[in-house]
Amino acid sequence: MSLQGNAGRLSPLESARPRGGARPRGDTPRAPRVGVLALQGDVREHLAALTACGAESLPVRRPEELEGLHGIVLPGGESTTIDKLSRAFELRDPLVKALTDGLPAYGSCAGMILLADEVLDGLPDQQTFGGLDITVRRNAFGRQVDSFETDVQLAGIGAMHAVFIRAPWVERLGPAVEVVGEVVVPGVGPRVVAVRQGPVLATAFHPEVTTDLRVHRHFLELVRQAA
Repeated sequence: MSLQGNAGRLSPLESARPRGGARPRGDTPRAPRVGVLALQGDVREHLAALTACGAESLPVRRPEELEGLHGIVLPGGESTTIDKLSRAFELRDPLVKALTDGLPAYGSCAGMILLADEVLDGLPDQQTFGGLDITVRRNAFGRQVDSFETDVQLAGIGAMHAVFIRAPWVERLGPAVEVVGEVVVPGVGPRVVAVRQGPVLATAFHPEVTTDLRVHRHFLELVRQAA
């Protein structure tokens, strides 16, 4: 996981390997247990969306709270702050291990940045958790005043209204990464704003601040398929 400063239906997974800090595969109940990284950002919104979709959702702030999870959500917020707090709470290394071992994850906006293997325009000491073989550009669409809403066509989900707030976009895709959605940026062209790699899903926008639960339902389907 490197960082350079300034610079459908989801397919099932076959592995039955236990994950560090997570339940062994094959032990996913009808109501999967999904954590939301609760260090900063849209934590309550994700918890509410997951609960509305039938999951058992809980906030995660400490390493021991990763135990027994079937999946985890990294919320929208401030990626640099979440990174620093994850180290302060000694959560970073256990979370990186859980993701490396195959824990399904979904990241929205800042969560996409934190799941990327490489970040452009980040702070010099900023780190990510990894899990997606992508390069993202932080604040690619501009500052807070440049936030916007638009409709996005998502593979396996359909058209949905998307809210972009200081959002990233994807500039490089690894060979195992699938494009889930794009938007056309005036004067720039199409930019990737939603991706999937194995059990990891990410969007540059914030479905948690809308009443549309389809992205969360899609992620829970991924969690169940990964069991």
